[in-house]
Amino acid sequence: MNQNIPRNKVILSGVRPTGPQHLGNLVGALRNWLKLQEANLCHFTIVDWHALSSEYQNPQVIRGFVFEVAADWLSIGLDPERSVLFVQSQVKEHAELHLLLSMYVPLPWLERVPTYKEMQQDLADKDINTYGFLGYPVLQTADIIIYKAEVVPVGEDQVPHVELAREIARRFNRLIRPVFPEPQAYLTEVPRLAGTDGRKMSKSFGNCIYLKDPPEVIRAKIEPMTTDTRRVRRSDPGEPDDCPVFTLHKAFVEKEKREELAAGCRTAGIGCLDCKKVVIDRIIAELAPFREKRSRLEKNPQLVWDILAEGARRARDRAQRTLEEVRNSLGL
Repeated sequence: MNQNIPRNKVILSGVRPTGPQHLGNLVGALRNWLKLQEANLCHFTIVDWHALSSEYQNPQVIRGFVFEVAADWLSIGLDPERSVLFVQSQVKEHAELHLLLSMYVPLPWLERVPTYKEMQQDLADKDINTYGFLGYPVLQTADIIIYKAEVVPVGEDQVPHVELAREIARRFNRLIRPVFPEPQAYLTEVPRLAGTDGRKMSKSFGNCIYLKDPPEVIRAKIEPMTTDTRRVRRSDPGEPDDCPVFTLHKAFVEKEKREELAAGCRTAGIGCLDCKKVVIDRIIAELAPFREKRSRLEKNPQLVWDILAEGARRARDRAQRTLEEVRNSLGL
């Protein structure tokens, strides 16, 4: 689904801090965010309370993950002068609005969210049958509408959450009085990247290529990846659209070169290792400036925390104004 880049909108998007960012995050979100911050008021939040829904038995890891995500964001080019970068738990108003909204959300609305059962399957090794996990779409709604966000950049799997946020905002506006705009999902077509095991790249599968991986690690992860199973021998032709590695080509290799490689694959004119080398070199080159900046931030972690603190201050100013309006509307 292609959409024009929004302009002059209030935008919010967030990431659960479950580890460093990987190539799938770059292709699916961060590249879009860099474009969006050029012409919009963007709020990008690290949603550590959401991380508790799956890490509540091991919460001490979350702070380290927060730093990892923030360092990745800053290194890839998110600009704290243009965008509000902050940690969710540093703006307590999110929790208050979550509580108030929860009084208005029918239980079946939460039980029908498709990602609820999907995440239960993906995280089968964790006990996530908690109130917090069931109710996290309400907290997610609070995250969005507390800034009166008009646009929410999300992956396709998160669209039901934005639709639920619209329903909750609409219900509050109808039962109490109009306070919140109904947020719109912003989607673009992005290739679904395969991880090192051929499945969708995901931290829960342990198959990620991380933005912070050094060149030798990137090379060691991609070179052994399985390609199209038709290519048993070098002389066997293949089909790039059935090759997990070619999903990386679609994201990192320019169209003309990609078409040349695809033709070579279909005629057995190029071997899989030679084809992989092209995308490996492109990924390493694109991430070179990122690695340099991230190295500097790792040596000065306080700078990262200071940027997040200033972002929280800016976010809190806006959130407090919305909460005052909500309290007045409720007579509290």
